[in-house]
Amino acid sequence: MAVWDDLVGQERVSAQLTAAARAAAALVDGTPAEGGTASSMTHAWLFTGPPGAGRATAARAFAAALQCVSPDRTLGAAPGCGFCEGCHTALVGTHADVEVVATDLLTIGVKETRELVRRANLSPAGGRWQVIVLEDADRLTEGAANVLLKAVEEPAPRTVWLLCAPSLEDVLPTIRSRCRTLTLRTPPVEAVADLLVRRDGIEPQTAAGAARAASGHIDRARRLATDERARGHRQAVLRVPLRVEDIGGCLRSAQELVDTATEAAKQRAEETDAQETEDMRTALGAAPGGAGRMPRGTAGAMKDLADRQKRRATRTQRDSLDLALHDLTGFYRDVLALQLGSPAQLANEDVRDDLDRVARASAPEATLRRIEAILACRDALERNVAPLLAMEAMTLALRAG
Repeated sequence: MAVWDDLVGQERVSAQLTAAARAAAALVDGTPAEGGTASSMTHAWLFTGPPGAGRATAARAFAAALQCVSPDRTLGAAPGCGFCEGCHTALVGTHADVEVVATDLLTIGVKETRELVRRANLSPAGGRWQVIVLEDADRLTEGAANVLLKAVEEPAPRTVWLLCAPSLEDVLPTIRSRCRTLTLRTPPVEAVADLLVRRDGIEPQTAAGAARAASGHIDRARRLATDERARGHRQAVLRVPLRVEDIGGCLRSAQELVDTATEAAKQRAEETDAQETEDMRTALGAAPGGAGRMPRGTAGAMKDLADRQKRRATRTQRDSLDLALHDLTGFYRDVLALQLGSPAQLANEDVRDDLDRVARASAPEATLRRIEAILACRDALERNVAPLLAMEAMTLALRAG
């Protein structure tokens, strides 16, 4: 299969990247670019688009196409076969000249960015391209963004930066002005369902329901189709609009949303933190199994690990809350569609009775105010407002309508 096969519903983007990969191959191989396509390639790219559109998938696929060494290219085939050593190792994350950065923390700091810039200045080990994929460019701190800016302004000859962010506004203007921008769209529900069936072996009806519920978000659709716990969390969130009829219900709903997000962070910590801590202790020379005291001079490293784990738990809680807000927005968007007489494409058809009930009990203007309240809650969380306080303000606004 070609490297683009998992890039769902992005035919225009795939065509642009394929042309760029052809031009890049011509530059490396010293052959004339076809049809004057040398300008299709540039040293810095910015992939934008809504969550679930496949920004990181597009960047990784392009990285693989840049490293493609298939002999078929000499016969006119486009780079990105998906089978050669260059494509395969780039896609699975073991290629020596492809560095993928995807943080599980709230921010990417100056120290990590300087290490990326150092890596970007190295010559490719395989003789083609040094590719840096930064999946969370929107999480760069101001200082880190300024460090990155200089590297993008003065790139090494064989280095390509692939940055991913939800929107242009999430990246410094000085950085985005030096990048070629590709904007991905939300994939069609049908295309996402087809991918789940083809790639993950999910039953077609289940795949279609999950893709519709996820509003085209590919990773979210896969979780809904395969994880009963994820389906349970979604159902709990979709009951919130029916439970905000009084102040007590509002406050209980807010608390349950925060508790669910906290539990998700705790589960993630249980899966990773203990093993990380044990691996760090072993690497620092401690006795196995946590027995005995740590060697002298290692307290700082253990504290750094604990701080990282705490920041990761905060990120996990934030992501869980954001997912709940996304589901709530989808519920009220369906309510608005019913109120306006456009029920053809409901994302939450499985709770149609609840949608009808809320739609009959309110006016479109009230539904719009409720959607605005959810967006305001997301903004509050981005500004580090205490989660429970932000959720309580939102649920009270949902009651007021």
